Amino acid sequence: MSGFTTTGSTVITDLNMVEESVLVWRALTQWLGGMGIIVLSLAILPLLGVGGMQLFEAEVPGPTTDRLRPRIQDTARLLWTVYFLITAAEVAALMLGGVSFYEAVCHAFTTMATGGFSTRNGSIAELGGSYVHLVVTFFMFLAGVNFSLHFQALRGKVGGYFRSEEFRFYLGVLAASVFVVFLFNFQVYKDPLTNLRDSAFQVTSLMTTTGYGTADYELWPVLAQYILVGLMFVGGCAGSTGGGMKNVRVLLLVKHSFLQLSRLIHPRRVRLLKIDQKTVSDEVIQSILGFFALYIGIFVLASLGMAALGVDLVTAGASVIACLSNIGPGLGQVGPTDNFAHLPEVGHVLLSFCMLVGRLEVFTVLVLIFPSFWRK
Repeated sequence: MSGFTTTGSTVITDLNMVEESVLVWRALTQWLGGMGIIVLSLAILPLLGVGGMQLFEAEVPGPTTDRLRPRIQDTARLLWTVYFLITAAEVAALMLGGVSFYEAVCHAFTTMATGGFSTRNGSIAELGGSYVHLVVTFFMFLAGVNFSLHFQALRGKVGGYFRSEEFRFYLGVLAASVFVVFLFNFQVYKDPLTNLRDSAFQVTSLMTTTGYGTADYELWPVLAQYILVGLMFVGGCAGSTGGGMKNVRVLLLVKHSFLQLSRLIHPRRVRLLKIDQKTVSDEVIQSILGFFALYIGIFVLASLGMAALGVDLVTAGASVIACLSNIGPGLGQVGPTDNFAHLPEVGHVLLSFCMLVGRLEVFTVLVLIFPSFWRK
């Protein structure tokens, strides 16, 4: 989705009217925000004698923090090094496909940040052909993976990807979704290669919460649209730049549910919840259950709020999850060929709040509401 920007009180829906410098700036801000301004500053603050493990834990998405080095500033530097190298690789790959340096940089920035801002009104559909689409699909997939796994791969430990249960879950959900959408899209596409390309692109784009578009998926079968909406909730992996609830949380929720069923059937059996062969503490499970309840609660309440403003049912729900998971395009009046400019002003405020909550990981924002936090 190309998105829209504002200048003063004027909403600009045509990116051809925007200066290239502005488009580069918004792509750069997305790229910086992708890994996190806080993580970036942690590589600098120690030089000033300021630490901040708590800030790092608040910024890195997911239920646990994965340190790559004992010192937090070293971890931050490593993450940014990996982030920069993969971004540079995408710039080079796009330029090999005939994309200009300016557009390659802008799209690499917003791909790796899973932000999805394009320099074209028609998003990636206008940028190039099949080669460009495949390159962007691949790098969106990488952006949705835990960056600590990329770091291990760069050190020669490629097997770390498949030793990660979350990565296997992420890959399995993505592949299964592409397969089902591809099968049902034969109602729309005559060419199977075009069908596979667009199905893989849109599934990856929405699951990683990037929000780029190459096709109007509102013309796809209803089941395909349902799958895309479901993927909006799941999002990327923990430790990635993707939004959503994160695959590791969904995986642990599924495991916890089956564990509870097993305990009902075999009440005397002792079974522990594990991931990557490590036992997950009750505290982490309680945190995930609380996060899930809050996430769904905010989605329901914000959807009701949008409906109260006169927005139709599909647009109300789709606009909220698109913003809560930081995706961009949704369904209905905010579909892949539309934007949010026509929504009521109060709706803009409500959806902006959803974007903040989704980007800053729910607890970080909601804790500010409680007076006890400020008294402490």
